[in-house]
Amino acid sequence: MTKARSRQTDQLVIHGALDLPSVKIDSYNLELRDKDGFIGDRATKGAFAEKLDELRKRLRKVGSDPLGRLSTKELGKKELDTLLTKGDADAAAAVHGAIEAFAQDLAEVIRRFLRTDGWKGTERIVAGGGFRESRIGELAIARAGTLLKTEGIAIDLVPIRHHPDEAGLIGALHLMPVWMLTGHDAMLAVDIGGSNIRAGLVAMNLGKAPDLSKAAVVKSELWRHAEEEPSRTAAVERLVAMLQRLIATAGEQKLVLAPLIGIGCPGRIEADGSISRGGQNLPGGNWESGPFNLPKALVTAIPAIAEQQTMVVMHNDAVVQGLSEVPVMQDVKRWAAVTIGTGLGNASYGNKSPS
Repeated sequence: MTKARSRQTDQLVIHGALDLPSVKIDSYNLELRDKDGFIGDRATKGAFAEKLDELRKRLRKVGSDPLGRLSTKELGKKELDTLLTKGDADAAAAVHGAIEAFAQDLAEVIRRFLRTDGWKGTERIVAGGGFRESRIGELAIARAGTLLKTEGIAIDLVPIRHHPDEAGLIGALHLMPVWMLTGHDAMLAVDIGGSNIRAGLVAMNLGKAPDLSKAAVVKSELWRHAEEEPSRTAAVERLVAMLQRLIATAGEQKLVLAPLIGIGCPGRIEADGSISRGGQNLPGGNWESGPFNLPKALVTAIPAIAEQQTMVVMHNDAVVQGLSEVPVMQDVKRWAAVTIGTGLGNASYGNKSPS
């Protein structure tokens, strides 16, 4: 990369930028509170489990639990989805009861978001995160959308188009101006969550679609860090090893790899790549520490990709996951994203007019 192009890149690519190549970020990482705490905490994967657990406890007081002896924690998304489709009527009804309670809370959270300046005029909301990939998640999202519409709130609430695991990687391409991607086949992307870290090799497929609508994950690695409780240092080392393996994979597949790493990470991301708040669920804690800077740590560990200087760009994970929808959001002016996972991520966008 020439010095002139390097200076141009520094001006166009900023961590946590609100002005991106195709959209402007109107808001993200809203932290609205009421007397009970953060309202977003009512619409997380954990909140759904609490609602189901409370419903089961009430049922046990007057009879038997139709979901059996397994604890709610032991009932994963697949098991609950099976109960909905193949379980007996009482078991399915119990799961539906939890879905309804969750949908009511999700609808209320969205109502509150829509009252903020950053969400005014929102026409469509895409819902992602790990909860969306299950049938129970899809039903809860659909029910929340129905509740909003029956109240006269004319807004579409739809599941994210890509699998949530892939959306969090594909969206990273939209952090970059297209000229930075041109001439390359793929880019490295990272999605950091409160339970998992996923790194992937994302093919741009610009020849098929210049708007990145055909972008696809070629290969990815998942690390469930919540099961190991690593230190922050160990988490970064593990991530570096994942990226190095993906770089090797790109070489084996003869993919021209861009010297870029796009990262989605929970929290408020500052222009220098630091996390000012919202990183409390990240592995090992202390990610908001002043001296710690993940982009700088990765550049130090991986100074070059394909014999070119490495550049890392980081933004909030909900922002990045939502960006995967840019190609299919061109029929609206303002739209938003919520990601239902360990926490409730949120972001709102305004499309730029084509130049």
